[in-house]
Amino acid sequence: MAQKEKLQCLKDFHKDTLKPSPGRARARGPRMRLKARRLRGRSGTVSSTLSCPWRRLCWIRKRAFLIPYTIFLFGGGLPVFFLEVALGQYTSEGGITCWAKLCPIFTGIGYASVVIVSLLNIYYIVILAWGLYYLFHSFQPELPWAKCKQPWNTEFCVEDTVRKNKTFWLAANITNFTSPVTEFWERNVLSISSGIEDIGAVKWDLALCLLAVWVICFFCIWKGVRSTGKVVYITATFPFVMLIVLLVRGVTLPGASEGIKFYLYPNLTRLQDPEVWIDAGTQIFFSYAICLGAMTSLGSYNKYKYNCYRDCLLLGGLNSGTSFVSGFAIFSVLGFMAQEQGVDIADVAESGPGLAFIAYPKAVSMMPMPTLWAVLFFVMLLLLGLDSQFVEVEGQITSIVDLYPAVLRKGYRREMFIAAMCLMSYLLGLAMVTKGGMYVFQLFDYYAASGVCLLWVAFFECIAVAWVYGVDNFYDAIEDMIGYRPNSWMKWSWSYITPVLCMYKPLTYNKVYEYPDWAIGIGWVLALSSMICSLWIKAVAAPAKSGVSSRPKEYNVKGSELTQPLDANGTNGLNKPTHTIVETMM
Repeated sequence: MAQKEKLQCLKDFHKDTLKPSPGRARARGPRMRLKARRLRGRSGTVSSTLSCPWRRLCWIRKRAFLIPYTIFLFGGGLPVFFLEVALGQYTSEGGITCWAKLCPIFTGIGYASVVIVSLLNIYYIVILAWGLYYLFHSFQPELPWAKCKQPWNTEFCVEDTVRKNKTFWLAANITNFTSPVTEFWERNVLSISSGIEDIGAVKWDLALCLLAVWVICFFCIWKGVRSTGKVVYITATFPFVMLIVLLVRGVTLPGASEGIKFYLYPNLTRLQDPEVWIDAGTQIFFSYAICLGAMTSLGSYNKYKYNCYRDCLLLGGLNSGTSFVSGFAIFSVLGFMAQEQGVDIADVAESGPGLAFIAYPKAVSMMPMPTLWAVLFFVMLLLLGLDSQFVEVEGQITSIVDLYPAVLRKGYRREMFIAAMCLMSYLLGLAMVTKGGMYVFQLFDYYAASGVCLLWVAFFECIAVAWVYGVDNFYDAIEDMIGYRPNSWMKWSWSYITPVLCMYKPLTYNKVYEYPDWAIGIGWVLALSSMICSLWIKAVAAPAKSGVSSRPKEYNVKGSELTQPLDANGTNGLNKPTHTIVETMM
């Protein structure tokens, strides 16, 4: 009886205190719920798959992927993923206002997430601009990065077929050679300068590619989850088909077994490096799109009684399973490249953000029908990136619109606001398509949305829910929504397993260029711009909320009697509802 009264009290609390923002349109049927659910799943899967050719290859020399990845998956990724989706579903609010409803003293968590995702949206889409540029150049009988003697090549350019003949290039006294794919990337695509001090002019071909992908992104999200849900059927299906095709093609290449062996057998000594664990946490958090406000915003479109726990586990398995399988597709190709070039697998590619545009383009140029494989690969890359990008932008927009619903929900103001945000992000992103844009890009990637920032937000999310709001109270809320209590490992993860790995070292590009002190300072400003929000808002909100418990209720059940604390006004702190959009049924 006491438990029934407790759940009834939770129902009343949800309807009264956690009422949605005015004008908040909610999911009204299984069709919208399905779209929101698939969006959540794709946001995780596409991020992991897109980042595999880029982030995971940064661990080629480290050879320590699966162990820290698995630990972070079950200790941080899945629990925080479920926490954010459940939080959005319970409060029916976006990434900022959900914390104002649930735990006002930690509203800064929402602001921190919005800062991170705003910075991420500026630079992440530049990868798609590069991919679109490569796609345009793939429609040629001979891929421009396959051979030397192009206008952008230097006298040090040596084709891979010649590099295998060591006697030739030793006799020619060539010691400082580069490959045609590297020169295409650095001298044609980027026209890279000597450093961030020499920012150079805007490359208008890349600027047009960046504009094109922003226009596509705008039309994917301008009508909210209704328009996004239609697009996701294409962007969700084709990449899976292409992943299977690339996997089959990769494992049938000569030398693929050596690459797979390299992938599956880690170097355990690398586990002593804290940076490996930071990279693993970053990979997990990016792949699940958590700590960005996106999952909370998309979860807020679920019906109150929807079983989000089941979906989070299924989608988490799909996400990480896809990430694991994609490793076979990647490293089988790397094994093939190593055999073709006569080098060790660890020497196939250098680490850096351009890996997806060096390693795989070189690989497809060695395959039969290289033009076909190049087109398919970059189409897949674009679809994956767009899928991830519009989910992140949708999360950003929903969080801000929920903060000012009376202003941004009238007429076409939401669409105009989305257009303004896309335009502003595009203009800021132009700095990354200059001749020194790669240095700006990596500055953003290393600091603005780094593992430290994401782990910082995740830490405070767990503290707010588990220790301030109360992990048992949140479990009661979840039980009220889905009808049963999740496995206790979620509770233990939120309460005790907090990823706080952090290590600082000077940022370099391709291990050659070292950033000046002023650029490092700008990087820390980018990092602290999100990290300081949690503490600053907490310090400001605390005096304003003094005398009011940050927990909605404290349950003290004795027999069949349920009591709760009173606030300063002698009431139970619940506001009278003005309207109720989300219906609950007991």
